[in-house]
Amino acid sequence: MSKRTLGILFLALLGVCAVGAGGSQQQASTSGLFDPVYQIYQYVQSYFYKPELIDDQQALYGAMKGVVEQLDDPYSEFLDPEEKLEFDESLEGEFTGVGIEISIEEGILTVVTPLVGTPAEAAGIRAGDQILAIDGESTEKITLSGASTRIRGETGTAVVLTVRHESGEVVDISIVRSMIVIDPVESKTLEDGTIGYIRILRFETDTVAEVDEALASFNLAAMKGLVLDLRNNPGGLMPAAISVCGRFVDEGVVLLVRDRLSGDKKYYSKGNRIPNLPLAILINRGSASAAEITAGGIRDNRMGILIGETSFGKGVYQQMIDFPDGSALKITAGEYFTPSGQVVQEVGLTPDIVVPEDGDPIAAAVQWIGTQAGATVPLDLPPLKEG
Repeated sequence: MSKRTLGILFLALLGVCAVGAGGSQQQASTSGLFDPVYQIYQYVQSYFYKPELIDDQQALYGAMKGVVEQLDDPYSEFLDPEEKLEFDESLEGEFTGVGIEISIEEGILTVVTPLVGTPAEAAGIRAGDQILAIDGESTEKITLSGASTRIRGETGTAVVLTVRHESGEVVDISIVRSMIVIDPVESKTLEDGTIGYIRILRFETDTVAEVDEALASFNLAAMKGLVLDLRNNPGGLMPAAISVCGRFVDEGVVLLVRDRLSGDKKYYSKGNRIPNLPLAILINRGSASAAEITAGGIRDNRMGILIGETSFGKGVYQQMIDFPDGSALKITAGEYFTPSGQVVQEVGLTPDIVVPEDGDPIAAAVQWIGTQAGATVPLDLPPLKEG
């Protein structure tokens, strides 16, 4: 790549960010804002004593990352082609790693949840753990993509995570990487077939179809109720969450979103296709994002109750903007709210029936359904509690 070509691409891509941040008027007022960045690149080209170490492409990607990192938003980041490929693979439910969903909370790399049935869960990683170091290297000021890259690796190799549990205990946990395969939906019946149980582990492209298959496998006419288990579900695709809501909610609003480009927008259920049986939704602190959309949408419409622990509280969503070279900008584009307008971000959803981490929320759900003999939803419930 020539210097001239790099410079044009450098400023053009940075210009995309300027337009996205404030439109054509903003672009006009900041047209020369990034000139010094290109000047620095030129000085590096002219003065750095080892020119063979200068990588034009990485210089460009570094500048792009810097523009996004200054937002101090843990969910917004520029992804180079390799990072974007890893991100896409993670959404397909099959990838190499240890099986944790991570976030950055108050500047600290934090576990949203260990994915069910993965090496991380087996090794003792818990929701809320703070990851202080990866293989002895501090995670201070690390990005989500940077952390993901360092945690991932070849199958059969080990990574050591230094974590601080909520109790304050700091421990080194060695985890052997493996191929992580997540089947997004599990289902079975409880109580001699009288209660249908569906667990959604992630909201992926196949999730809605698998939920439909699970519902079709039940003899709903003979059932007393349903359990929808969203514990340790870190989220995924918003459209999948909205569609799952529509399986359980009669006509009405299931989600409110607000962003700078579209303002306020409502998403609706078009009417469910199953009997309105009493529904218990299980949540815990590992239930985040799309899982909270589903839980809040159903509960706000009084089509089910929440059982377990207060959820994680990720109430913002991201827009992915792809570039021709395979890189991408993942940017927080808006915030979502439950149908009644309740804030989710940094608050979470509070359950109607609280069951502590060491309790049995499935047993609590079965007991509650037993008290609803002959009842149908919508239920006579108070407004959704604030977290």
